[in-house]
Amino acid sequence: MADAEPMLVPAPGGEKRACPALEGEVAHSTKRPRVQKDENNGGGHSHKPAQDEAEEPEGKETEPLEEEDGEGAGLGSGEAFAEMMKHGLTELDVGILKFVSEHKGFSGILKERYSDFVVHEVNKEGKTVRLDDLSVPEEAEEASVAEQPGSEVFTEEQKHELEQLQLFKNKEGNVSIEVADDTKEKRTLVHKAVKTLYPGLETKTEEREGKKFIVAYHAAGQKALAEVKIAAAPRKHSWPKSRGAFCHFVLYKENKDTMEAINVLSKFLRMRPNVFSYMGTKDKRAITVQEIAVLKVTAERLSHLNKCLNNFKLGNFCYKKHPLKLGELQGNHFTVVIRNITGTDDQVQQAMTSLRETGFINYYGMQRFGTTAVPTHQVGKAILQDNWNEVIDLILKPRPGAEKGYMVKCREEWAQSQDPEAALKKLPVKRCVEGQLLRGLSMYGKKNIITAFAMIPRNNRLMYIHSYQSFMWNTMVSRRIEAFGLKAVEGDLVLRGGTASVLSAAEAETHSIQDVVMPLPGFDVIYPTHHVGKGYREKLSADNLDIDNMRHRVRDYSLAGAYRRILIKPSDVSWEVINYDDPRISLVHTDVEKLEDQPPPVFNKEGKYRALRMEFSLPPSTYATMAIREVLKMDTSIKNQTQLNTTWLN
Repeated sequence: MADAEPMLVPAPGGEKRACPALEGEVAHSTKRPRVQKDENNGGGHSHKPAQDEAEEPEGKETEPLEEEDGEGAGLGSGEAFAEMMKHGLTELDVGILKFVSEHKGFSGILKERYSDFVVHEVNKEGKTVRLDDLSVPEEAEEASVAEQPGSEVFTEEQKHELEQLQLFKNKEGNVSIEVADDTKEKRTLVHKAVKTLYPGLETKTEEREGKKFIVAYHAAGQKALAEVKIAAAPRKHSWPKSRGAFCHFVLYKENKDTMEAINVLSKFLRMRPNVFSYMGTKDKRAITVQEIAVLKVTAERLSHLNKCLNNFKLGNFCYKKHPLKLGELQGNHFTVVIRNITGTDDQVQQAMTSLRETGFINYYGMQRFGTTAVPTHQVGKAILQDNWNEVIDLILKPRPGAEKGYMVKCREEWAQSQDPEAALKKLPVKRCVEGQLLRGLSMYGKKNIITAFAMIPRNNRLMYIHSYQSFMWNTMVSRRIEAFGLKAVEGDLVLRGGTASVLSAAEAETHSIQDVVMPLPGFDVIYPTHHVGKGYREKLSADNLDIDNMRHRVRDYSLAGAYRRILIKPSDVSWEVINYDDPRISLVHTDVEKLEDQPPPVFNKEGKYRALRMEFSLPPSTYATMAIREVLKMDTSIKNQTQLNTTWLN
């Protein structure tokens, strides 16, 4: 998997270069505050239209779709993917145009391995979340004795067999335990012990030749796993009153996104995913470390999962009275490796110093806009225009680019027949946006398009209009930088006590570009008073939208607006240029490797390859891709990276 990651190649001198999109971006909540951490409730009138800033799950839009046959790593498939991605978006298409630094860019290989991109959450207390303790709290062990059957129920041989079964290493596919003392109490004890001590296993009672056996088997091995009954929540009287109702733990995961991890944990624990809470989502192509909370599950049960989960580790257990809430983190700390860099030590020094001291333009990254020939912001524009036939057409029409085979067939069927039921039959997975929309159209018909469109989950629907806001913001900020550079000027906006105000000429002398914000369009924001601010009205008018009436007849699609800082300056910035010989060697010492007392990687100072290892912290709602773009001076679109990567491979 890691070796299939797209790689960078040198671009012609003086031009922008491409780097792979980062699926492990800054963690985002599904809703975010109108402004950064110190800007809560900011705005022209201090209202709270937080829905305007709901964030799409990062990585979902940037993740290259797999082919039907599962190919994706070979040169041939890479060339095919590059050919399809010729129709994708570039940074120019979404308003990402400017850099703030003067250094000369250089090339390198970004995320050649998923371990080249490591994300640690920074919690609301400002502490970096790390996995450094796998032990179970003593209190939890004492409490669990009274709550669950002890391991003395099984012989050592039975314990070994059950562990092997849990790890899918039992050839028989089940373990039979004879119940010598055949009483209901004894059978209940064995059933409970298996399910508690070996999460993921189910049990049933069988009678053979007059003897009773408890048969343990792996629920995940059944085709009907989705139909396994959800275990009832623990009874209130079984949970000690002195213990917090939520077990908080650190989740370390490799090459898995947060929701995938939660679903796996839910199935092993036989609980619904909504008993888990977290502060932000982390994406797939990375190593990520974050805090999770779960309702009334003991640390001991969670700890047992470490025996049978691949690419996960759970630790740092503690009990608290409260769950976690989306968005209450302070940000994320990134460790990023860029391999085979071409820049000199001086170039690297200049680039990283600029990142540390000046920062980068706070653009919305490419994943905000999709990867296909139909960008999400175009759908958003059609929604705001109340042009629902255009909305349906943009989502369902055939398009060039990289899509799974069944989706291509679905689009072709829709284009030919306009029959939602016929098109829906082409989709083996109905829960995608297209499937939900077709289901809505089949239920309500084209005369009720708004109702049909509402079959798509709300966050997905809002993602389209937020994408349009993001496009507008990127475009206008590029104009702002082009017109006035990196200084505050008369007519700019700043936040004072959470409220936006316009700078006078005298006030501009006492503020820096770090103070300046630009609005996402809406009915509850003010605009800069210089000519760039007036450009909002012109741009919206060109899109048949009225800047003075951003309310929609469907309340969900009314835009209140928000403010966003033009520049972000990362904290905790550090870097190191590493020489190495083995292109497969890990260049980051992970939390799990430290726990297992594995030595850190040893580098050859005379190695033929050079890598840049950088670390930095970012607040929520900012894109690490945009920080790395500033360092490398590269275009981060998948279109560019795939074309260049194919050239590099050839």
